[in-house]
Formats: sequence, C-alpha cells, structure tokens
Amino acid sequence: MNVVEIGPVRCGQGKPLFFIGGPDVIESEAHAFRHARAIRDICAEIELPFIFKCSYDKANRTSGKAFRGPGARAGLAILRKIRSRLKVPVLTDVHSPDEARAAAKAVDVLQVPAFLCRQTDLVTAAAKTGRALHIKKGQFMAPWDMKNVLDKATSAGNSRVMLCERGASFGYNTLVVDMRSIPLMKRFGHPVVFDAGHSVQVPSGGPGGTASGGDRTMIPILARAGVAAGADGVFMEVHEDPDHAPCDGPNSLKLADLPAILKSLVAIRHALRDGHVQT
Repeated sequence: MNVVEIGPVRCGQGKPLFFIGGPDVIESEAHAFRHARAIRDICAEIELPFIFKCSYDKANRTSGKAFRGPGARAGLAILRKIRSRLKVPVLTDVHSPDEARAAAKAVDVLQVPAFLCRQTDLVTAAAKTGRALHIKKGQFMAPWDMKNVLDKATSAGNSRVMLCERGASFGYNTLVVDMRSIPLMKRFGHPVVFDAGHSVQVPSGGPGGTASGGDRTMIPILARAGVAAGADGVFMEVHEDPDHAPCDGPNSLKLADLPAILKSLVAIRHALRDGHVQT
C-alpha cells in the first residue's frame, strides 16, 4: 500500500484512520475559521488525524441560481490563512487545469469531483502540481474503472493519490453504496476514503428539483459500515446549522453530533486492528 503523507497526516493501510471534514462551501471567513478550529479540536481530543475541507466555488450545482461561494481569489486566500494559522492540512475542489495550478499554491490536497474524474486534462494537471490528490469515483463508474483514473495521475509523476467512494447512481435521483467498492479499490495500492455524506445524497431531489436532497440520519450508519469495510479515511461535510446551510445541508452532519460519531469510527478501526481482521 502506497502511504500518502499530507503534513502530519499519514494515509494508508496500517496507518491510523483519518478524517476529512468541514462545511461544503466557504460562507464567510469567520464561518470557515470557526468550523476548522472546532473540528480540529474535536479530532485532537481523540487523536484522529484531520484534514480540513471546504470549497471556494461549487461548480456542480443543480440550479444556476444556487450559492457557489466566494470564488477562487477570495476563497483561496481564506483557505491559505486557515492552513497557516490553524496548522491543519487543507483540501478543496478544483474544476479545471488552471484552477488546479492556482489552488495548489494555497492548499495541501486537490480534490477532483466525482462528475469530473474522467477529465484527463484536469487529472493530469492536478497531478503535475505535486499536491496530494483526492479523486472521487464517479457515480456512473464501477470501482475497477478507477484504475484508469489512477493511472492517469501516477503517469503524470504523482504517486500521492487517494481514491474516494461516494455511492453509485441507482435509477433517478438515487444513490446506493456498494461497500465492496472499498476493498476493490484498495487493491490498486492507494488509500481509499469513504464519503459518508454525499453517499446519502438524493441528486436533484430537493424541493422543486432545484437542489439536491438527502437524509443525514443515515450518515453515521454508512460511515461505520465504510470503516468496517476497510476505508483508510472518512469524509463528511460538517455544519453548525445544516438546515440553513446554503449548499448540501441535507447531506451535512451537524457539528454538535460529530464527536460521538468520530469516537465510534475510531473504536471500529481499533477493533479491526486489535482483532487482526484483514480488510
């Protein structure tokens, strides 16, 4: 297994479980800092390695009128400050080769969204920055299809690649998770992350079809299953008031619920380790 090092975080087989989390999108500098600091402290208390995630521009919105964030210039400046002042690794989405090159100067991990995982120019440009990559498996792809995506990144000279399971399309406006996807992608020799929040999403299934819906009560259940299936890390979007979040509120975990859920995930990881269970 290729271990991916991201600052103090070591990602991969035999390493501690790690957590990627934060608000879906930057709402304000104060809001982003508040969440990054709170999640950092929660993770530190249970000795869970943490990577802060937040997007400066949500390009994949159901409606053209949906909130997208502050944009690259202002957003990356905020993420750069969080990385520097709070001393935590930072992850954000990129949507084009130019964005990848710009974001690489501000953050530690570039995330390739699920809808864009087959965009060769984006994957190779992101890889060439030298930053760690977090590539989400498309909802339309089988786990073994991600080997081609992985090869695009590594052939560009970057072995610091993580793959992410986030559900598969099942009919209209529905996602399902096949937990076999986690061990299947781990066979490629790179860390695999489970996105428990977007896996409960109902794409375009919100009110009036102008936003995505979801059922956040299922996030803890799927997160526990993902860790039990062998995920090296867990990704969840976290918000202090998900019901009023401008993006993906139905798929975001309430900040107050985070400590108990993370403790349960760490306990499952320890049980696997102590019981010498092969994953």
